[in-house]
Amino acid sequence: MNNNEIISQALYRKYRPSNFSEVLGQEEVVNSLKNSIENGRIAHAYLFSGGRGSGKTSIARIFARELGVQNDDIYEIDAASNRGIEQIRELRNSVEILPMASDYKVYIIDEAHMLTKEAFNALLKTLEEPPKHVIFILATTEKHKVLDTILSRCQVFDFKKAKVETLIKLIESVTEKEGIEIDQKSKEHIATLGNGSFRDTLSQLQKAISIFGSKIDFETLQKEFLPEDNDLLLEFLDLLGQGKKEELLKNYLKILEKDLDLDNFLEKLLEKARAILLIKNSPDFEKYYREILAEDELKRMKENNSLNSLHLKKILEMIDLAKKSEKPELAMEIFLMEL
Repeated sequence: MNNNEIISQALYRKYRPSNFSEVLGQEEVVNSLKNSIENGRIAHAYLFSGGRGSGKTSIARIFARELGVQNDDIYEIDAASNRGIEQIRELRNSVEILPMASDYKVYIIDEAHMLTKEAFNALLKTLEEPPKHVIFILATTEKHKVLDTILSRCQVFDFKKAKVETLIKLIESVTEKEGIEIDQKSKEHIATLGNGSFRDTLSQLQKAISIFGSKIDFETLQKEFLPEDNDLLLEFLDLLGQGKKEELLKNYLKILEKDLDLDNFLEKLLEKARAILLIKNSPDFEKYYREILAEDELKRMKENNSLNSLHLKKILEMIDLAKKSEKPELAMEIFLMEL
């Protein structure tokens, strides 16, 4: 097996679904879109909302193709870099032009929440009275940042985070096609690292293949392929709940020594703390997290009996302070000193 051949193309691009039958984990969205095509009830504006790597743009492309729209009539716009009113004005002018080879022109606007308020208002005018040949698909990871007036004119679909079992199926399909030998625990571990994202799961799998080649076993994987921050996160929350300031400072020093992205670490810390408290207080949430976390991680989170809602509030305050500060590490240091 030539590993260079395996990684010459990003796996998430190579195995991006090309039709509805290949889509995993978004059955409700797929079925609704298929029914709308079969019944001829096509809206002129859709909003696809969900976490990164949940399949929003892939399904948008598939939907366009299922409508018979040719590539020349599919336009993808990155709102993060085209977020101003001038770009939307240009778009408004272009939508008036008839399709080149299809019944529709489809505009897929990724990261739509990044548009400025002025750009949203300019887009709203087009969404209110769109040309009959135009379909807009807005994709966003932060629906709450999209104006209500925009949402009210869109057919909204909420994409779910992929379950661990769904991501394992994806890993099994890809490794079989790539001729990779991989054991069950390694599949579970990589699926957990994917954190509900198809794209991130395949990126983690690709990283494992580049390191270990055509045979991946868990004994080797767990030694050399653990996320740098996961153990530190769980250790931090254990120590925080117990109020062990000196040990927390040692944990913080490890974060600095590993040169981890502190903003990212704090966001993950908040999410872990939130999950621990939800699991502790609700059997329904324990069931929910059981579907998206590996068994070992869930067990360790359940063992944290000292974390409480006050700790969660303090973490929120620390993150808020870090966002306002030019030196986010100062916010964490103040938080630790005041324990």
